[in-house]
Amino acid sequence: MIKAQAQPNIALVKYWGKRHRSSNLPAVGSLSVTLESLWTQTEIEFDPDLPEDLFLLNGIPDPASLVRVSRCLDPIRQRASCTHRARIQTHNNFPTSAGLASSASGFAALVTAATTALGLKVTAEEKSEWARGASGSAPRSLYGGFVELRLHETPAPGRTELVPLAPPDHWPLEVVVAITSLSAKPVGSTAGMDRTAETSPFYDRWIEAQPADLDEARSAVQARDFEKLALVSEHSCLKMHGLALAAKPGLIYWNGTTVTCLTVIRDLRARGIPVFFTVDAGPQVKAICEPGAIRQVAGVMRQIPGVLEVMTSRLGPGARVISGAQAPLMFPS
Repeated sequence: MIKAQAQPNIALVKYWGKRHRSSNLPAVGSLSVTLESLWTQTEIEFDPDLPEDLFLLNGIPDPASLVRVSRCLDPIRQRASCTHRARIQTHNNFPTSAGLASSASGFAALVTAATTALGLKVTAEEKSEWARGASGSAPRSLYGGFVELRLHETPAPGRTELVPLAPPDHWPLEVVVAITSLSAKPVGSTAGMDRTAETSPFYDRWIEAQPADLDEARSAVQARDFEKLALVSEHSCLKMHGLALAAKPGLIYWNGTTVTCLTVIRDLRARGIPVFFTVDAGPQVKAICEPGAIRQVAGVMRQIPGVLEVMTSRLGPGARVISGAQAPLMFPS
């Protein structure tokens, strides 16, 4: 029995849309930061006596997610020549399916636990592909700090590369997460991406502009240029939600409190406080701060009507095993 932990990541340059739906290949590259205080812990045990996979989320059976979990495990089992079903228990210390990247941390933890439990010696690229097959943003949670998921056209279209740009201590930014709803979003990210790609009139331009945004964000991280990173990150966030709003029918992932938070954050930066916002497919707002500003930003966010909870985090590590000895090699690898 192996337990692994992974942290959600927050995309500063977003990805939205699939290039190949069957392989879950993202339409564009992305750049993110991995958090420390938010986490997913996943425990897995392969059992020859189980007739089918069993999956518990926060102690409750989750048959809706079981299909996706089994689909993620199948290529790992095949790689290990293993036919055993698995017992999986996952716990999140933050709201699930609410725009806080729970699928990213969940599948990064699952792949890490499963490969270890089966005693597999695999490459980072293999783990990335298995995680990506379940969640387009999950590969980024395999690494800590600043991470880029690059989409390559050569030597063959459809290849991705996971690039750890910098460790957390390169630029110890901090993050304030304002929880504005505890409900699951009404339209999931995958369905939302499909609708956007099929109906939004701005989708092609979004794809064309992404390389420039990634170049700008990458250079900002390398130079620790906060204002540059703030501008490109907010621009990417607003473009992504603009795409969704322009779908047919439009996708509105925000609520009124979300909009208030964005206005407050911009006002804070105008007053000289180093903070900027980003929002994924959901109503939760993430305020990224320079070290030393987090206490002030968190205090202001707590006072906003409609903010249910405020969580704070430094940048954190990638996915890793936290308990259980590695299983012997029961299956050929």
